[in-house]
Amino acid sequence: MQQMHEERTLMRAVCVNESGKLDVKHIPRPEPKDGQLLIRVAATALNRADLLQKRGLYPPPPGESEILGLEASGVIADIGPGVKGNWILGSKVMALLGGGGYAEYVAVPEKLVMSVPSPLTLNQAAALPEAWLTAYQLLHFIAKVKPNETVLIHAGASGIGTAAIQLVRLSDAIPVVTAGSPEKLKFAEQMGAAAGINYKEEDFSEKVLQFTEGKGADVILDCVGGSFWEKNICSLAIDGRWVLYGMLGGKTADGDLLGKLLRKRGNLLCSLLRSRSLQYKAELVRSFTEQVLPHFQSTDSPLRPVIDSMFSLEDVEMAHEHMEANKNIGKIILKMGNS
Repeated sequence: MQQMHEERTLMRAVCVNESGKLDVKHIPRPEPKDGQLLIRVAATALNRADLLQKRGLYPPPPGESEILGLEASGVIADIGPGVKGNWILGSKVMALLGGGGYAEYVAVPEKLVMSVPSPLTLNQAAALPEAWLTAYQLLHFIAKVKPNETVLIHAGASGIGTAAIQLVRLSDAIPVVTAGSPEKLKFAEQMGAAAGINYKEEDFSEKVLQFTEGKGADVILDCVGGSFWEKNICSLAIDGRWVLYGMLGGKTADGDLLGKLLRKRGNLLCSLLRSRSLQYKAELVRSFTEQVLPHFQSTDSPLRPVIDSMFSLEDVEMAHEHMEANKNIGKIILKMGNS
């Protein structure tokens, strides 16, 4: 009886040990609090924030789970008190998380939970929440992209990059991407990029100006930061919006950044999603559910999540090494073994 009780109250989860390595352990299963749903996780997906968090560089916001994982898909296992939606036990859902995705169960505010479009598998659904909501937020809440504008997307073959390409097309705007290999550029163009630039071999600012006949990009989605700042400003159209959401290329910028940005009348907009309020995230999820999710419902949908590879929970270190190598195109999925 004791063993059966423990099986019902414990779950497998990935924990970071003192040396920064990832271990799968049995820990207490969360209980849904007021307004929360308990999801039995089928799959989660890796994000670069996970790599930073395990090094102690990106701690979760106060009150969030210490477990890695910013998104998950699965089925509703329990409904907490005060839940207002018409949720049904066993329904397929996906959710944006502040943490906790690398586990067999996660408790989530119902406002951050979305039903899985019927054509998608749970593995595909795990590739949606963080990348697609981030891309949607950057394009529509922050940059306010308009039809026919040119959008320069760095890391165009990443999870956010491939989502952004499709969302830019959905907005009748024009996506241009950078990436570091011919394979990634080819894939980005297959996804709908109007042009692809190998930033390792070419000056992307020159190519952007050529493509736009000297005007420059109206919007730049930048996860690189420091090492790209000067070329970003060269690439930017007058009154353009440079949206910074990551610093893979460093935090510092030496030189006349402010002067050059001022001469372009450029707007530098900075955004993170994980640290936003529940109210903000809920509004983002609501808008995305209304404006984008219906496009996934048809079997010939113009939108699709891009999955690079899938790993079992026990192979989580291997999955992280794969992301560290920076060779993935799209999302890396971690399967829980619950599906």
